[in-house]
Amino acid sequence: MEDALLRWLRATAHLRADVTAAVGTALALTVTAHVLLRKRRVSVAVGWIGLAWLSPVFGAVLYLLFGINRVSRRARKFRSKPSAAPGAPNTDDAVVPELMWPLDRAVRRITGLPALAGNRVRLFRNGDEAYPAMLEAIANARCSIALSSYIFRDDATGRSFCAALKDATARGVAVRVIIDGIGGGYFRAAAYRRLRADAVPAALFMHSGLPWRMPFLNLRSHKKLLILDGREAFTGGLNISQLNRLKARPDHPIRDTHFHLAGPVVEQLMLAFAADWAFADGGALDGPAWFPDLEPVGGAVARVVVSGPDADVEKIEFVILQALACARSSVRFATPYFLPDEVVMNALALAAQRGITVDVIVPAVSDHRFIDWASRAHVGPLIRNGVRIWLDAPPFDHSKALVVDGAWCFVGSANWDMRSFRLNFELNVEIYDAGLAAQLDAFMRAKMETRLTLDAINARALPVRLRDAAVRLLLPYL
Repeated sequence: MEDALLRWLRATAHLRADVTAAVGTALALTVTAHVLLRKRRVSVAVGWIGLAWLSPVFGAVLYLLFGINRVSRRARKFRSKPSAAPGAPNTDDAVVPELMWPLDRAVRRITGLPALAGNRVRLFRNGDEAYPAMLEAIANARCSIALSSYIFRDDATGRSFCAALKDATARGVAVRVIIDGIGGGYFRAAAYRRLRADAVPAALFMHSGLPWRMPFLNLRSHKKLLILDGREAFTGGLNISQLNRLKARPDHPIRDTHFHLAGPVVEQLMLAFAADWAFADGGALDGPAWFPDLEPVGGAVARVVVSGPDADVEKIEFVILQALACARSSVRFATPYFLPDEVVMNALALAAQRGITVDVIVPAVSDHRFIDWASRAHVGPLIRNGVRIWLDAPPFDHSKALVVDGAWCFVGSANWDMRSFRLNFELNVEIYDAGLAAQLDAFMRAKMETRLTLDAINARALPVRLRDAAVRLLLPYL
């Protein structure tokens, strides 16, 4: 009897081992096939395939959560229609400086959108300047309000926005709010719950209370966008948080830059929001409340560039690469996180090699120490090729701004890292405006006091250098 039981146990153990091996092989083969068909970068593909075969179950779970970057969005095609308003500019005749014609042509091909003349742009520093203007605009809205934010805190600032949106809904304004499913607080999402309780239509972007129903955990909506009556908009790097009110002296202050836009380009911003709302909620936004006829109100030429792990993959990165290739004299940008891939790194180095002045401004200390460590292991080749890297003194500045040749500006939500370039849903605006370029240049020059040198990079102790280099291996997902 005991011998029979032992034989049965051995057979069962062999069967379990065979089933486990078969399941592991099937998972590894499935991941391998998906990687071979989807991943264009050899290093990334080799890494995922190696992990899948070394640990099939663990590797497959990680790949499902963090490796699958494409999302099929249920939304109407992102397009632009010319305004029907009398005197509106022909979208094909936007006046771009002649030296910028190659860049304009390239960005038109990348985005499928025209650059639109007749816009007005205003720059705000920090929540102290931007929030009052945004809240006033919400109070003055008469037809529609569209708001999208990566972070929406349920603090004093967040509650003031919730109250303003509740009041707007009560007076009959059509309100739609998108909050990212992770940035808005995965488990609590307090601001979202507050809005829903106040009957304000709100949606969480790619969120589920059940983790196994949320396979795209690594793909986030990083956009910051507020549109009023389809006629004016705010966009940039500013989330909704008390930490951005420096005058309130928060424990961990965050500086930032935000922009107010009015004119024909607002239609492109509204189209971007409508696509996100269709994906997050399933509803369609159309009609004059959201898309009124727009007239020229200023002298800036502008165009929206959206990017994400869907049909818009890498568009912001491609625009940056084109701007670096077309630069004739200077490239200057500020970014809170600087971890681009080798393609962008090489483009920066090549620009410096051909005599372009390239200035990169990053925080001396960011709000993510792992990114600081990885950055120090990443920038040596740039410095050796003549790129100047400047360390901005605290408090942490979350601003994102690029100026090329003192005339072309690129602002919005995207950081200079692989997460923003490939994983996040981002929105930037390119602006041809010498006045705004001068403002941004002055803002960035004020930060160029402490230069990062090769001596400082090489002076790091060996354990620190090993730590930084090891963290840099996580570059695609930091």
